[in-house]
Amino acid sequence: MTDDAFTESATSATWLASVSIFEGISEEALQHLEAIATPVDTIPGQVLTQAGAPGAGLFVVQEGSVVVERPGQDGVELGPGQCFGELALLTDPGIRSARVRAKTAGRCWAIPRSDFVDLLHREPSVAVALLAVLAQRLADTLP
Repeated sequence: MTDDAFTESATSATWLASVSIFEGISEEALQHLEAIATPVDTIPGQVLTQAGAPGAGLFVVQEGSVVVERPGQDGVELGPGQCFGELALLTDPGIRSARVRAKTAGRCWAIPRSDFVDLLHREPSVAVALLAVLAQRLADTLP
């Protein structure tokens, strides 16, 4: 492993452990998460998910910001430590409900659907934290 790869791995490990939905997970689960998460560097305007497309995973924003765009609604900006793509992971059809595009240059971490679902089964604290995210998103859509 190069020094740069080691530094990136250590940085992702420390950073992922500080994301609110992953706080308190076991060291073993955190190591698994680090192994399966893939960095995605973004450029302004880049589409990361498209409404109606199959959802292949969850994204966690590390740097920069993204905008969640749903038909007939104002865009919602998400920044470091926030996630998107969870609805497609938690529904049977697994279809994306919104387009998400990068507002700025940045970095997100992509976590594949099957691995994330496995993590939810092994680490109930992640499921509970994700419920809080979903409840807040639902509350934000109510008049």
